[in-house]
Amino acid sequence: MSVLNRVLGFLLRFAIIGLALAFLVVLIKPDFLRPRATSAPSAAAASTTATTVATPVASYADAVARSSPAVVNIYTARGVTERTMPSQLERLFGETLPRYRERTERSLGSGVVIDDAGHIVTNNHVVPEASSVKVEIADGRVADAKVLGRDPDTDLAVLEIELDNLPTMPLGRSDTLRAGDVVLAIGNPLGLSQTVTQGIVSATGRGQLGVANFENFIQTDAAINFGNSGGALINSSGELIGINTAIAARNADIEGISFAIPVDLVRGVMQEIIRNGRVIRGWIDVDPADLNAQQAQAFGVGTEGGVFIAALDRNGPAFLAGLRAGDMITHVDGQPIQTSLQARAHVASLTPGSRVVIRALRRGQPIELTIPVAERPQQTQRDRLDRERFLSPGCV
Repeated sequence: MSVLNRVLGFLLRFAIIGLALAFLVVLIKPDFLRPRATSAPSAAAASTTATTVATPVASYADAVARSSPAVVNIYTARGVTERTMPSQLERLFGETLPRYRERTERSLGSGVVIDDAGHIVTNNHVVPEASSVKVEIADGRVADAKVLGRDPDTDLAVLEIELDNLPTMPLGRSDTLRAGDVVLAIGNPLGLSQTVTQGIVSATGRGQLGVANFENFIQTDAAINFGNSGGALINSSGELIGINTAIAARNADIEGISFAIPVDLVRGVMQEIIRNGRVIRGWIDVDPADLNAQQAQAFGVGTEGGVFIAALDRNGPAFLAGLRAGDMITHVDGQPIQTSLQARAHVASLTPGSRVVIRALRRGQPIELTIPVAERPQQTQRDRLDRERFLSPGCV
């Protein structure tokens, strides 16, 4: 027991001495026990830390910088002749000879420089029968433009200017677009050049809008206004994916719905116009029309779909080969057809002089016809054709 007491006493003395020394140290240097402050981070380190912690903000400035120099302003003018109303004094003295006056109608739009040869793609409705077309580049240069060709069927036109060192737009792809992809619209709305708006792809393959004969639009909610027509729709990499062409009517309280022509279609039309001055398309002269559910049941095709011939020219390839108004097309060159857009697009893609095989139903009986493909005429020529129309109630 005495040994244990001696050990405890020894430890107690050392504990007392240690506490006394600690007391003296704290009394002499009170900062000794305070935690040392870490050195302040450098501005670069602070920025890095803040960037790492904070939610990053997406910016498309690089995409805009890459593509916007190739978006141009287009100013057009054309002479318009209109009849003037007689004055009150002239009306008092009876009928007078009609009088007319000339005025200049001006409009504006946008366009996209496609190559360094000076070719510019825009909408056909931006340059309708214009007597004067001027193009202003983003760097401020202005040049007179020549209309190389127009394609009303897709609402596209190609202009040409003679300027050196032109900025050009990189072309992307539209066949890989998905709903939800970010898009940017660049144009000249209301005369405000180089305006950029952001949106997303709402849908692809939109048709039946009544804007053009061949419709395969990209629908987007990017803000489009008067003057944006013919401008660029680009992706987040700054590549052209469409030409802005139309907006839903605002007088119907519709907002956030705009449409663009996909670049894959633009590319083909542009090349045809540059090479031939026009777009050469196949044509068999039929007016296909879509069926609603009731009509499909009446034709006996159920939910399989199909299109019926609403009209065709009595001197056209289809009529001469045996197709008739009211026939129901089910296949074109072996491919099932469910919409009139499919039928028109397939035939239009064929080379004039080739042949197309049509499978159809006539009063419920299957028929198959081989029809020679002609070249699709201009709209004014199509309007003069002698057409046979299908007038069955409820089907047209």
